[in-house]
Amino acid sequence: MKTREQVLEIIKSEELKSEAIDGRDFSRLADFFPVEDWIYLGFKPKANADINPIVWSKENLLIQLKRDLEFAFEKALDQRGISASCMYVVVKMWLWILEDELSECEEYAQYGLPLLKKVAVKYGFDNPIGDDYGDESKYEG
Repeated sequence: MKTREQVLEIIKSEELKSEAIDGRDFSRLADFFPVEDWIYLGFKPKANADINPIVWSKENLLIQLKRDLEFAFEKALDQRGISASCMYVVVKMWLWILEDELSECEEYAQYGLPLLKKVAVKYGFDNPIGDDYGDESKYEG
């Protein structure tokens, strides 16, 4: 798993940029960084903001992955193209931080369902598509 410092250095070097059209990936990541680092993520805190970041731990990152995966499934199953695309990016970002090989997966059929299913199965999270692979025509928009 990458450290918070490693992730911040990669962002500072511009090797990693937000890939979500609405910056949703970095906005979720910001919860794990002190306010003074938000500028590197593209955010400015309000004056006198004093927000304690979520502790950077595998457990907390997995909690966030689980939440975001649930939301990603919701958006994919509702065929919400832009939101599904953004959440696919968010899930891949968490996988990259966790140094999971699934971060390299490029399967975006049916709003990203094949990747979402693989993540759910691997981590023991809810899998609302059951035995389906995720690329079945019934999930097409």
